[in-house]
This record gives sequence, C-alpha cells and structure tokens, in this order.
Amino acid sequence: QVQLVESGGGLVQAGGSLRLSCAASGRTFSDYALGWFRRPPGKEREFVAAIKRTGDITLYADSVKGRFTISRDNAKNTMYLQMNSLKPDDSAVYYCNAVNYIALSNPLFNSWGQGTQVTVSS
Repeated sequence: QVQLVESGGGLVQAGGSLRLSCAASGRTFSDYALGWFRRPPGKEREFVAAIKRTGDITLYADSVKGRFTISRDNAKNTMYLQMNSLKPDDSAVYYCNAVNYIALSNPLFNSWGQGTQVTVSS
C-alpha cells in the first residue's frame, strides 16, 4: 500500500496560517485521488478536503471552504494543505489518505499514519 507521512503542523494563533504536507511513497503517487482528514480532541475523524489525481477537481468540507486550499505536486509525490484564517475549532490531528475517486470524502485505506498536530490558540 501507499505510505503517507504528514508534516507541517504546529502551534499558531487564531487568524494565522500553516501549510501541511503529505509525502507519499510505496506506490505511484499520481494513481490516487488524495484527501485530508482531521480528528479534533474527543471527536471522530472527519473529512477536510480532497483532490483528484490530475489536481483539477477539489472538494472541501463546508467548515474550511474559503480558508483552506488543497494542492498536489505529483512530480514531488507530495500533497499540501494551505490553511489560512485558522480558528480554534481547526485544532486537530491532521491525516492524509488516498480517497475514492468518485466519492472523494471517503478514505480508501483502513490504515492511518501518525498524522500531524495542529493547535490553534484563541
């Protein structure tokens, strides 16, 4: 299976920005639609954003639309999540995964990586 490693999380004040990265290996990166998910403290994992293989189609959760931007660089085997205007409710562990190319909010693989922690202070 594809191995995915998240990075770029950290501490930021409300209104600030972070850029998360998801580095992929173990399989042809460009074969997959990819997505970001997050798990806030005490809550279940939720969908954040997804991008198709070619990068021309994206999908965002309503809670992040207009603030987050998903992108990918297939040549670098890396997907990004640019997060602007961060809110305390954005605090979570962020994960990346391959997603169903038709239902983009559905993760493709059952296994999840370590994720990267994002903490937004008020």
